[in-house]
Amino acid sequence: MHTPDFAPDSVQVLAFDIFGTIVDWHGSIVREVQALYPQVDGDALALAWRAGYQPAMQRVMSGELGWTLIDDLNRMILDRLLPEFGLAHLKEAERQHLNRVWHRLDAWPDSVSGLTRLKRRFTITTLSNGNIGLLTNMAKRASLPWDCVLSAEVFRAYKPDPATYLGVAKVFNLMPEQVMLVAAHHEDLAGARACGLRTAYIERAFEFGASHPKDVSPQAGNDLHALDLNALADQLGC
Repeated sequence: MHTPDFAPDSVQVLAFDIFGTIVDWHGSIVREVQALYPQVDGDALALAWRAGYQPAMQRVMSGELGWTLIDDLNRMILDRLLPEFGLAHLKEAERQHLNRVWHRLDAWPDSVSGLTRLKRRFTITTLSNGNIGLLTNMAKRASLPWDCVLSAEVFRAYKPDPATYLGVAKVFNLMPEQVMLVAAHHEDLAGARACGLRTAYIERAFEFGASHPKDVSPQAGNDLHALDLNALADQLGC
């Protein structure tokens, strides 16, 4: 599905949200927690950890905290959660290993094949709040074929700050409308659209797990709406 006035040839760069759009953060965390700590409700821990993400970033955006990498914010959230899940006894090395689960997230089944197809026609880059080291380690492990890794770290601003979306266009010396954000989150796409970028929504109904399906209905404003990345590649003629 696409808007009538959208021409794929007008876009040169596809910028991708990562957590939920490209990688299955919830399923990956649940699997690892269950393997390491079978007594813990991995679903509840994954959801609680993710729920702390926006409030933690808000502390930075409000000026309460200085600029902080997502790795460090994730660790702050984790340390707060561990007692709630009976894991207060974890030593520093165990906490570090668990926190780096965000570097070890598995890609959705269509991500590598879809990105590989899209890369033939477009420059593909990350645009994530995750830090560069995290995104690079994740890409290496999951064989994600990025041309470029861009992060909030580069712009010292988290999405949906306009500095992130406009920053992609600036990096590639393009007009905003020559960049398309691809994401599974309507609020992210709305932020990009407000800056003049093109937008494509990817359905990830089970981003929060099979027990917590989310509404993936089309919303007005997006140029494209696709079931997955291979469907997006079909729509873009890749």
